[in-house]
Amino acid sequence: MRRNGTWLVVCLLAAVLSQPVRGLADGSYAVMISASTSKKVEWKLVADALQAKHGAHVITYTQGMNETLDSLRAVFPKYVCFVTTLEETTRQFVAEAHKLTRRLDDDPYTDAIWGIITGYTADDALRIAKHRTPLAVRRILTGTVGSPLDAYDAGLMYNELKAQVMWEKESGGPVEQKACAIDTTKALVDAMNNYKPDVFITSGHATERDWQIGFGYRNGYFRCADGQLYGLDTQKVRYVINSPNPKVHLAVGNCLIAHIPDPNCMALALMHSAGIYQMVGYTVPTGYGYGGWGVKDYFSELQAGRFTLAEAHYVNGLALVYELETRSMNFGPGQRVRGGIRGDRDTVVLYGDPAWEARMPRRPLPWSQMLAIDDGTYTLTITANERGDWDNRPIVELLPHRVAQVQVIEGQEYEPVITDNFILVQMRDELLPMKGNRGESIPVRGDYGPGQIIKIVFRAKRIDAG
Repeated sequence: MRRNGTWLVVCLLAAVLSQPVRGLADGSYAVMISASTSKKVEWKLVADALQAKHGAHVITYTQGMNETLDSLRAVFPKYVCFVTTLEETTRQFVAEAHKLTRRLDDDPYTDAIWGIITGYTADDALRIAKHRTPLAVRRILTGTVGSPLDAYDAGLMYNELKAQVMWEKESGGPVEQKACAIDTTKALVDAMNNYKPDVFITSGHATERDWQIGFGYRNGYFRCADGQLYGLDTQKVRYVINSPNPKVHLAVGNCLIAHIPDPNCMALALMHSAGIYQMVGYTVPTGYGYGGWGVKDYFSELQAGRFTLAEAHYVNGLALVYELETRSMNFGPGQRVRGGIRGDRDTVVLYGDPAWEARMPRRPLPWSQMLAIDDGTYTLTITANERGDWDNRPIVELLPHRVAQVQVIEGQEYEPVITDNFILVQMRDELLPMKGNRGESIPVRGDYGPGQIIKIVFRAKRIDAG
């Protein structure tokens, strides 16, 4: 078995949580809002809704978010939600939020699961902020073959590489390949409006204004105008999208689609007229793809049900920092590939309430992760349930509470990274940026076999809220 990593990080907390939090059993929640936005009644209602829902700490800033660092360190929240008007939600704001949430302590990793709530109107933001019902992600609509149907109960997948090819999986049935029209614009619009997917996954060419449905051939578009998402086919026929059922959007391979330059943009239209309550996407042109595709890796397929979408976005960010802090700095063979992930840092955003639970139903997985805690001793046991190869991201276990004074007792040979709130273990040697994301056949390498066990044991001091 191949293992990787060069050092063990042990992070000591700079401050502890200052208040008990209602509604969140194992952490706290901070709402960040500018003073100018909080003075607008319709936007203050959004912050108030989050405070009521999560027992949140509300932190305001005047000049910029960085002035809140001391307050955030004093609270040290598990979740951070930035409430912003569309004018505030710039590409630079997203980058600054990434950087701020890595500065709560001395390690290089992000310290809180965070997101941004905004909207075409304040009513959109308020609807998202108030929403409580968890989403069981069972039904998928995808415009990329990089997100296969196997892990879902049911779904529709359209081939962006080859015309007239799609796949369908009915509930409980097999995946079946079927023929379809060359122009699938209306079919995708109908699916959004009537099929009521729980998750929408896209890749291919996109801008702030549109998504190009076909990648390897000419097809139609999804476009937006005045908060309205619509399809525009190759004959210039327009099909309006009204799809209010709550869903999530993984724009894992699209350039720019999460960038909000002005009111007329895809991200706001998706929230306003397509029922998107959480969205993960790029604010810049994509290149390497680690920051987007990796979210899907943690959310679905080999790890389906293990993480919520917000957690998957957070965990993939940890994996990206790990690559930059360890492997990518050791230039040698593969220098150009490994250095490429720097362009994915601070560019992928989660829109929505980071504490909202959108999760695939749990099912048997290729490997199990179990964390046992006994009087200050923490044991992470990773058990392979079948023969296969490790995913192309590190294994991550989120701790149920924060810890300090970590001392590894067993499993040093795996070179785990252990901070105040997670354990990370790299299980493979090479870095694969997009494992089969375009439908390629990648052989199983047999990196693990049934019953194989990896165990990491450490002692640590628990740091409680309050």
